[in-house]
Amino acid sequence: MDNFEPEIYRRLRREQSYPQGSDPKATAVPKKSKRAKRQPKPYWERAFRGHAYWLGKAKLGRVTLEAGHYHWEAAGRHGQAETLQQARTAVEVAVALSDKQLPLFD
Repeated sequence: MDNFEPEIYRRLRREQSYPQGSDPKATAVPKKSKRAKRQPKPYWERAFRGHAYWLGKAKLGRVTLEAGHYHWEAAGRHGQAETLQQARTAVEVAVALSDKQLPLFD
């Protein structure tokens, strides 16, 4: 252990090598986290008589089976579909378009 040096000597040497108040660790700007905050993703959940589309605790849409057709409701719109996959896609599209302003006079 030829390179053994007590902690106190290392601190003293570091403090003496920088002028008073210019310690780079004391003046360094804290780094931002590289990890971006994740937005919650909407997900499908199976319900008693259909499926629901959730974002956190907010229900975005739902799909129910009535009289052989799938009825869907989302973002103030509603419709029918032949298959569950078509109804789910319709709900996802309605939710995605609900927060976008479409060009009116282009």
